[in-house]
Amino acid sequence: MSDTKQSISRPVYRVVALQLVIATGFALLVGTMSGALKGWSAAYGGGIAVIGSLMYAMIVAGGSNDANRAFRMHIRAEVVKIFITVVLFVLALALFQSASWLWLILGFAVATLAYWFSLLAV
Repeated sequence: MSDTKQSISRPVYRVVALQLVIATGFALLVGTMSGALKGWSAAYGGGIAVIGSLMYAMIVAGGSNDANRAFRMHIRAEVVKIFITVVLFVLALALFQSASWLWLILGFAVATLAYWFSLLAV
């Protein structure tokens, strides 16, 4: 892997790793304070955000010196991220009917905020 590609991919994956740590910590905190069902709901919501971010990172990690190509990669990555997020929320509706929806949404929100704050830290 070239130095340019490594310099692009490493921070992107560190952001996703930090997001995963924060989402996991939140789910454990919720599970400890409010019970297992709410904790698993928060974990599922956080997992939705982390999986979307990981897919985004995998698409853009290759990097490009061509501005048009880089822009297209980011657009493609964002479309894939949104699609996966919608699919995972639909699966939650179908397969995890006993979920605490408030905690699922809060888990997603915390993990999404963690992504944005992780960008500042990395």
